[in-house]
Amino acid sequence: MAIERTFSIVKPDAVKANKVGTVVGLLEEGGLTVVAQKMIRMTDAQAKEFYGVHKERPFFGDLVAFMTEGPCVVQVLEGENAILRNREIMGATNPEEAADGTIRKIVGTNIERNACHGSDAPETAAVEVAFFFSGSELAALAR
Repeated sequence: MAIERTFSIVKPDAVKANKVGTVVGLLEEGGLTVVAQKMIRMTDAQAKEFYGVHKERPFFGDLVAFMTEGPCVVQVLEGENAILRNREIMGATNPEEAADGTIRKIVGTNIERNACHGSDAPETAAVEVAFFFSGSELAALAR
C-alpha cells in the first residue's frame, strides 16, 4: 500500500457547530495524519476558482455563498491510500445516505451542508493542496 497525501476541508457548517475536533478526530482514528492545517475565511474569488468545476451547475452560487459564510479549516492529510481512506471516513455526499460513523452522518446536515470536502484523485489532491498551501509551507513537510 502506498503512503499518499490528500486535501481536506472542514466546511463552515462544521466549524460553526464547533465540530472541527470531531472531524479531525475521526480522520485520525481512521488512520490519517494531519500534516498541515490552517483556518481560513475563503473569499468569493477563491471559492469561485476552487469550485470552478461546478460553475455550470445550478447549485454553484449557493455553494460559493456557503463556503464564504464563515471560516473553514483546510488541511493536508497523509496515510496509506489517503485519498480513498479520507473519502470512506467522510461518507456519502448526502448525510442521509452516509454510513453510520462517518463524518457526514455524524456532523453533516444535508447534501449542501455536509461538513467536509476531500480530494477525489491524486491529480486533484495535488492541485487542491497547492491552491491553499504555499511551497514554503509544504517544504516544511518534506521527510
